[in-house]
Amino acid sequence: MPTLDDILEHVGEFDRFQKQTFFVLCLLSASFTPVYVGVVFFGFTPEHRCSSPGVAELSQRCGWSLEEQLNHTVPGWDGHGASFSSRCRRYEVDWNTTGISCTDPLGSLGGSRSTVPLGPCRDGWVYDSPGSSIVTEFDLVCEDSWKLDLFQSSVNAGFFIGSLNIGYIADRFGRKFCLLTTIVANVVCGILLVFVPSYVWIVIIRFLQGLVSKGCWTAGYILVTEVVGPEYRRMVGILYQAAFSVGLLVFDGIAYALPHWRWLQLTVTLPTCFLLLYYWCLPESPRWLISQGKNDKAMKIISNIAKKNQKKMPSHFKDIKFEEDDDCGKQKPSLMDLFRTPQIRKNTLILMYNWFTSSVLYQGLIMHMGMAAENMYLDFLYSALVEFPAAFIIIVTIDRVGRRYPWALSNLVAGAACLATALIPEDIHWLKVITACIGRMGITMAFEMVCFVNTELYPTYIRNLGVMVCSSLCDIGGVIAPFIVYRLVEVWHDLPLVVFTVLGLIAGGLVLLLPETKGRVLPETVEDVENFHRQSAPMAKKIYLHVQGSEVARG
Repeated sequence: MPTLDDILEHVGEFDRFQKQTFFVLCLLSASFTPVYVGVVFFGFTPEHRCSSPGVAELSQRCGWSLEEQLNHTVPGWDGHGASFSSRCRRYEVDWNTTGISCTDPLGSLGGSRSTVPLGPCRDGWVYDSPGSSIVTEFDLVCEDSWKLDLFQSSVNAGFFIGSLNIGYIADRFGRKFCLLTTIVANVVCGILLVFVPSYVWIVIIRFLQGLVSKGCWTAGYILVTEVVGPEYRRMVGILYQAAFSVGLLVFDGIAYALPHWRWLQLTVTLPTCFLLLYYWCLPESPRWLISQGKNDKAMKIISNIAKKNQKKMPSHFKDIKFEEDDDCGKQKPSLMDLFRTPQIRKNTLILMYNWFTSSVLYQGLIMHMGMAAENMYLDFLYSALVEFPAAFIIIVTIDRVGRRYPWALSNLVAGAACLATALIPEDIHWLKVITACIGRMGITMAFEMVCFVNTELYPTYIRNLGVMVCSSLCDIGGVIAPFIVYRLVEVWHDLPLVVFTVLGLIAGGLVLLLPETKGRVLPETVEDVENFHRQSAPMAKKIYLHVQGSEVARG
């Protein structure tokens, strides 16, 4: 009894139709970049100091250079402005007082650096940046610096809640409907972010954007893998994620050209309006139509695939009837099934930890590099470029070496690179950038591998549930990552990297406890997973496309 995959072998598994679909969906994947890592440019924190009334006039009268002005009027200034006092405290003196000495202004006011009391920045801050970010617009520094953490955590909280609901919409109403509705919502949220006047509304809209954007990206991933044959499915999935890396490069270039965050937000949002053309140029998933019993619509799309691929569909495939295997519906998935038996329980816990770690390290390294960069645009470019060899290495190794060892090694390399980056002195910045990029490449590999290995470690009836529950830890990691980076960096600039080291090394060790899935068919039952050390039997098909004809017996 032929399946849809059998039909695709005749009408084309990855020919012109699938390549066109793949290309237009890659545009969607690339457009997800500003939502996921936009905090690097939207929330850039430049060097800053308290604004003190009268200082500019005094500096002009005395003819000070900027360095002299900072030495005389900023507490704790060491030439770099790196201390808390220099950024968040000011001398409690009146710089408008007449008769202030130009050589020793504090002394002429009856004090010294050690005796003049310090106070908070009541008149705002001065930022050493030609552009703007939400940090400079809303003064998200010093006592309010945690609000930047919340800005990024809100979108990840939206990812967490939205991925559950969007997944239901995609399964209930179709991939194409899900794509179009989430694209519209994402465009609306993106444009609103440009015009809302308050920080609170920015966080709310950022959360709403998270509700729809990740689900939109995931729906695209599902659709692009459902219209190709099984031989190309994994490669297409990896390259779809690589399109996100292309988006990183484009986003970096636009951010360099537009250093003002509202203009940048508008510029990256408006082109996504063209994604609404998907209504005319994208098909519904034939697999989803078959699962809903809409065989006529599915066959119409399959016929269109054959036509565009310039292939002729065999006549005995032209009339089909959907039938679902009766055994498939006898097992109803529940959350406890993910923990009921020893091997599945071990798989679940290790996968949950690896999803969490991959998100924390991936987002954390991007945020930390943005803070540590001498030139954040160049460093962001370098770290984005290493994602391409990461995808290449995965494609080359997974079917030759396997999943487990490359996956474990990528986590271990990421952890070790984070430690090396933390230990390298600041004056060897180029070496710190290289090791940070190696860590970025390692965690990119780990992130991409956990995506598809997750599906290979669960039986059919709980596979979707397993992926949904385990990957939810990715979003929880995304909520926590900004607080790890932005809070710990105030204790020691490289302390977040030490935390990343521990997380990465543990993740690499845990991966070695998972079974190797190379060359194994997807498990169908709990027994298949529990006995994964033995060779799996060929899996049974759960969806059949029965030919309506006298030559085929009806089961």
